[in-house]
Amino acid sequence: MRLRTLLGDHPGTSALKNGSIRSDLVEFDFAQYSPTNKGFKPMVREGAFDVSEMAIVTYLMAKSFGKPMVLLPDVVLARFQHGHALYNAKARKLGPCDLNGKRVGIRSFTTTTGAWLRGILANDYGVDLDSIDWVTFEDAHVAEFVDTTKRAGAGKQIIQMLIDGELDAVLGEKSDHPDLQPLFADVAAEEKAWFEKHGVVPINHIVVVSQTMADNHPDAVREVHRLLTEAAAASPAAPRFSREEMQHSLQLIIDYSAQQKLIPRAYAVDELFDDVTRALR
Repeated sequence: MRLRTLLGDHPGTSALKNGSIRSDLVEFDFAQYSPTNKGFKPMVREGAFDVSEMAIVTYLMAKSFGKPMVLLPDVVLARFQHGHALYNAKARKLGPCDLNGKRVGIRSFTTTTGAWLRGILANDYGVDLDSIDWVTFEDAHVAEFVDTTKRAGAGKQIIQMLIDGELDAVLGEKSDHPDLQPLFADVAAEEKAWFEKHGVVPINHIVVVSQTMADNHPDAVREVHRLLTEAAAASPAAPRFSREEMQHSLQLIIDYSAQQKLIPRAYAVDELFDDVTRALR
């Protein structure tokens, strides 16, 4: 069975993409998108793939609008988020507690990194997210989501706007520009403290399959999971999550997404899976 597949180049996917791990049951026809997240919109809006990497917040939002996708318990990208927030140190000193009432840029309000960072700012630093003047540059992957943020002017670039003083801070970005500094002054210490508090790494990208594949080819779904598991085991750099760690990381981003009104309610983690994929956990 040939599967239209979107998977980025990650430690846990390389053995599948280079063909060193194969299957007698399924074959992957890999689509080429650079960066990989450019393929999330066609998956959500058109069902472009049978198997797809997917930002977890995009999946949560897609689920809330009944998009025909099913989650697999296979994480391909997980990372701490604190290093992906910047401010212009030349303009002023700014820390996470100083963001109330500020003008903050983000590529799209619905990015997973943005949702994690806003959750951290609100829950760990007491930031009033509603007081912030959010400026965005792209629409959501899920077309039905109503974005009420302000859109940057045509041709505007997020990092240049920060350098020029048109934004006070940005989320979801890194830069080596000498004027730009991390919003969290000691990123390593912040990440360590967050991990000590929560005991998990934030999940960014996970894998989904189409509802049609889940309904009609459950054996192929199980095989895809087996292959992803084997490929992840082949790389020491691939994300590692126990069932409990995955449960906790997923519940955190569900709760953050509900707080931020990206989804209408906080799902139970089990709701994200169907009968076939739930058993794979």
